[in-house]
Amino acid sequence: MLLLAAIADAAPTRPNVVVILADDLGYADTGYQGSPDMVTPNIDSIARSGVRFSAGYVTAPVCAPSRAGYLSGIYQNRYGFEDNPGPYRLREDVKIGIPKTVKTLPERMKALGYVTGIFGKSHTGDDIQFHPLNSGFDEFFGFINGASNYRSDGKWGTKINQPSNPIYRGFQKVEEMEYLTDAIGREAVSFIDRHHAEPFFLYVPFNAIHGPQQGTDQDLEKFKDVVNEKRRFALAMTCALDRNVGRVMEALRKHGLEKNTLVVFFSDNGGLPKNNGSLNTSLRGVKGQLWDGGIRIPFCLQWPAKIKGGRTLDFPISSLDLLPTIVSTAGGKADGVDGMNLIPFVTGETVPPNRNLYWRFNRAWAVRDREWKLVNQGSKPQLFRIAEDISEKTDLYVQQPDVVKRLQADYEAWNATLMPKLWGWDKSFPVFDAKGTGE
Repeated sequence: MLLLAAIADAAPTRPNVVVILADDLGYADTGYQGSPDMVTPNIDSIARSGVRFSAGYVTAPVCAPSRAGYLSGIYQNRYGFEDNPGPYRLREDVKIGIPKTVKTLPERMKALGYVTGIFGKSHTGDDIQFHPLNSGFDEFFGFINGASNYRSDGKWGTKINQPSNPIYRGFQKVEEMEYLTDAIGREAVSFIDRHHAEPFFLYVPFNAIHGPQQGTDQDLEKFKDVVNEKRRFALAMTCALDRNVGRVMEALRKHGLEKNTLVVFFSDNGGLPKNNGSLNTSLRGVKGQLWDGGIRIPFCLQWPAKIKGGRTLDFPISSLDLLPTIVSTAGGKADGVDGMNLIPFVTGETVPPNRNLYWRFNRAWAVRDREWKLVNQGSKPQLFRIAEDISEKTDLYVQQPDVVKRLQADYEAWNATLMPKLWGWDKSFPVFDAKGTGE
């Protein structure tokens, strides 16, 4: 008996997994990314204790398709998830969401014996078949749509609990009065407290700092001297986001789980400065575009039991890589996906391959390898040595015809494997100017 107990104590246990997703957070909007005014000590601690990816990308420059790519590990264009769900479908019979033929990350984790929970903004389809509890999650608290009020009070004239966009616990509509970012953090902590003795996959998609811009009185007071009102709200809302990241991390520490928990933090797309006061410095472009400002985001992870901390890795990665990374750490296999397991590269066991990453968003498209990025955000493609020209300033299309030819052929081959576009913003999406600053 003593021998068996010793063996059990020595045996490695599967890690818990926590994925924290910010909403519309700009590339420069955390302290560890160099922001002089954002107060994000808890987010920074993940980067400090783990690794920061300087070239971390998502698969789309807007919320819903980006989340679909992460949750499926497959380019969402393969199954027709081209843009945010909404009333602008080109075919009314098209149900926007991750098809039931695609196995989602929570479904894979549940099959491996993990309890699964999502707390926050779902936004991967409003049809009942795409509800989180029908998509692999055991527990859900939050909302289905793309945005929600953060506070309910007469002073602001706002209400979180709207008939058209309710807060749910599971399938049930509930009344929520706490500032929503704090409520999401509260529910995530409760999940850890209740499931700390079993392996769990916790997904916390905060809606901060997506509009509408609403902060707590206390958080806004901290930044009362900031003249730019949109920036002041961004600072206050990010402060609340970071506070609740801290609550999640403290819950892990309370139960002795931090060392053997894989924690990931990233944003669903880049910021939209004119809308939410975020900053994408030094990237070109904004949310909704395939310049790096729309798709390159703060991205870091920690797993103290396995990964040495305090490092910055510069090779390009994608949110597609999270599913195979997480499933592999849980002891499973993630075949048939577009991402790759990052752990061997993060630990230094293997050298990452020089693969291509691809994007197709309405009329725009892009492809990048480790050194180059070919992007068509307007009327013609442009080529950038993205490894050195992070701001996409110097177009080398004419000077590098062989690179253009290779990347264009790669993109066309990839594009030929995708589902035809059945819906989208093609006629109504805002027009962006050639400099990528947006209207």
